[in-house]
Amino acid sequence: MNRVPLSVLDLATVSEGHDSADALRGTTEIARAADDLGYARFWVAEHHNMPAVASTSPPVLIAHVAANTSRIRVGSGGVMLPNHMPFVVAEQFALLEALHPGRIDLGIGRAPGTDQATAAALRGGSPHLTVEQFPDHLGMVLALLGDDRVPPERVSRLRATPAPRTFPEVWMLGSSTYGAQVAAALGLPFCYAYHFAMSSDVDTAARLYRSAFKPSPRYPEPHLMVSASVLAAETREEAQFLAGPSRIVALSLRTGRLGPIVSPESAANQELSDLDRGVLDQLPGTQYAGTADDVVAGLDALVERTGANELILAGATYAPATRQDSLARIAKAWGLPN
Repeated sequence: MNRVPLSVLDLATVSEGHDSADALRGTTEIARAADDLGYARFWVAEHHNMPAVASTSPPVLIAHVAANTSRIRVGSGGVMLPNHMPFVVAEQFALLEALHPGRIDLGIGRAPGTDQATAAALRGGSPHLTVEQFPDHLGMVLALLGDDRVPPERVSRLRATPAPRTFPEVWMLGSSTYGAQVAAALGLPFCYAYHFAMSSDVDTAARLYRSAFKPSPRYPEPHLMVSASVLAAETREEAQFLAGPSRIVALSLRTGRLGPIVSPESAANQELSDLDRGVLDQLPGTQYAGTADDVVAGLDALVERTGANELILAGATYAPATRQDSLARIAKAWGLPN
């Protein structure tokens, strides 16, 4: 059976009893494993001021991951453009592309990746960094990264690198129909963040993206990637046990009680109020948790449902070794070439 490519999304999660350095070492190990297993891309997120996430600067982490892998494409899932001046983003990713030609992806999002107070600290009160300016800033990034559809006066005499030979692949990210509309209008590949919630509007976004897609010089056809949170283990019972920490993370995000990722044992023994227990029972945490065959069946159904050209796999685990084992099981069951 010919299946779509699989990729990996990582947040460099910080586990209880560990620090950011441990989290980043874990991300490097997972990236190496994904490279060896035949995954197509390894993307890192941008989140700020969160006790459970060490992935705060995608360009820095991308440089490290790309230097420690050999084949896999490495990119951002994503850079939150309202937090950064577009020229800075273009320079950073042009430099990454020069260091690792043909392997760099720039996934761009519109969300802040944090709370409002932290977003304000990141932007320093600049009137030039607002969500309302997102379309204009996205156009500037595209122009600086070689998209000649954008009028040259938009970037004046600016150059992202002195003498670029190749450019990173630019993606639009989103968890709503807004991102689908932007990607379709600009002829960009689109990644939908389905791992945020299974009740999301992925079907509408997928249809809208394809029906409204306007071909561009680099992308004559629409290209949709959908994210999903997964965990595969030897048995369904083990997978559900190992997925316990992800459900506590989901609960923490909804209740504002953020903390490092707890162990599976701690997650299983959490003392929760009736209110928290009710909320927790409604949270998938990990959307597809079971044996490798279970997970693959779920992913096959997701591809059939959305028509995705690729899938990117997220998943919060306490131990990096758990994530590596899960990715290895899924890669084998999916039939990834390695």
